[in-house]
Amino acid sequence: MSGFRISHRKKRCLYLAAAFFPLILFLISLSLGTVSVTPGQVLKVFISKISGSNLEALPENITSIVWNIRLPRLLLALLTGAAFSVSGASLQSIFRNPLVNEYVLGVSFGSGFGAAVSLVLLGRHFPPQILAFGCGLLAVFLVLMLAEGARNTPLSVLLTGIVVSAFFQALLSAVEFVASPYALQALFFWLLGSFSQVTWADLFWSAPLVIAGLFLMIKMSWRVNVLSLNEDEARAIGLSVKRERILIICLATLITSAVVSVAGIIGWVGLIVPHAVRGLAGADNRLVMPLSAGFGAGLMILADDLIRVFSPYELPVGIITSLVGIPFFLYLIKRTPHSWS
Repeated sequence: MSGFRISHRKKRCLYLAAAFFPLILFLISLSLGTVSVTPGQVLKVFISKISGSNLEALPENITSIVWNIRLPRLLLALLTGAAFSVSGASLQSIFRNPLVNEYVLGVSFGSGFGAAVSLVLLGRHFPPQILAFGCGLLAVFLVLMLAEGARNTPLSVLLTGIVVSAFFQALLSAVEFVASPYALQALFFWLLGSFSQVTWADLFWSAPLVIAGLFLMIKMSWRVNVLSLNEDEARAIGLSVKRERILIICLATLITSAVVSVAGIIGWVGLIVPHAVRGLAGADNRLVMPLSAGFGAGLMILADDLIRVFSPYELPVGIITSLVGIPFFLYLIKRTPHSWS
């Protein structure tokens, strides 16, 4: 438990940093983009929308850009970064392996397949979150069921997750093959991960699921601490290991599928952020999970800002996170002891 000790002063500084890092980036990002918007104009837009009055000398296109394009986009970036980071932190702890994330357990590709089927066959009028969550949960169920026959060790779960991910990735390719040219173009861009197409309607369906799931997972962080111990020690404390592990996995699936269904498949955030936070704050998930939510949200906004400011066209944010995450993953493989079984 030595990894749980941290001074009160350092803990307070980390909480402040995790809170203000995404908040400051969020406020700055409302002014960034191809169309220049001053902080004063942003403030006027918010006053206008909150008060319900039309302020003079404020172009209508500025109001539309800030309120209908940038604000939902940034809110989704916040939720996506927080969801992937908290999901990754919890899964890494309960499987006692820093290389685990929602990709390895098949959640991302399972959710992506469900959302793709919904978008291609049912259209935008049917909420893709439903099929995304269902297929994400199905992927995790297959991983746990198949790993159960292989002694359900962390190594068997990881290897089974890779196989199930490949299976759903193949199904996803089949959906792309039968999609119409118009749907295929939208689906291809969505699969790379992007916030550019988000609307308030998308947030209406996804945001409550993500916020509720994050709240429950952070409230249950002490249980994640117990699950990170040896199973015999966890049972001695009085915790039902199998039930609690399934509950945590289901919540991780819920928040992951809710953002994947809108933003697409954005990789590596759930691997990078929790590991970096543990390097700063230690192993106590009561601290790691809320800090991961804050820093993950800020990192996601920062990645989106880099695209909007420096890219001459709309580059999918998933490309940026993959370029950063892949070398980080290789670094973790070299550092992690191979005693997973």
